[in-house]
Amino acid sequence: MNNVEYRERSKRTVSIKMVYFTCFILHCSILLLACGEPKQAKKVEPYSGPIEEINDVKLLYSEAALLKVRLTTAKQLRYINDNRRYPEPVNISFFGLTGEEVTTIRSDSGRYDKAKDIYVVMGHVVVINKQKQEKLLTPELTWNPVTKKVYTDKQVTILSQLTGEKLYGLGLDANQDFTKYAIRKVTGVFNVQTGI
Repeated sequence: MNNVEYRERSKRTVSIKMVYFTCFILHCSILLLACGEPKQAKKVEPYSGPIEEINDVKLLYSEAALLKVRLTTAKQLRYINDNRRYPEPVNISFFGLTGEEVTTIRSDSGRYDKAKDIYVVMGHVVVINKQKQEKLLTPELTWNPVTKKVYTDKQVTILSQLTGEKLYGLGLDANQDFTKYAIRKVTGVFNVQTGI
């Protein structure tokens, strides 16, 4: 073997050793990376949005086969805890003993709280009592179907179409058809009869 052949063979051996060494380093690096700490899994929050969406909703409450309350709205969202939200305008009608519509409520939106069994309507709430010809304005109103009571802690305004009286107050308690109500803190313009 001459000198030139020896050098060529030595170069090939060095090249092969370099390839093996590089592969060994690369393999060790991959093993070290694989043995590193596992990545933390992202914490996924449980879904809290609606589980059901219903359009054109009409809820009816009756007693002794007589319609007492009708609630209509364009959309209802139901949640896992059976609470409901009404993101569209809500219309509620209360009916008298003979089936006539006594009072109506209109609001921008509403919700139903299953745990408390109450309905809350919000945003530009307008109540019209047809028998007494009165209009009530408030930002929020709560109806309890069990006690058949309606109440609010918010500002209220009652306008009488018969007498022209304007009553203002903070808070209100009423029966569900608004034939009887009490304003908690009253201010306003009253017509007072003189003489006894």
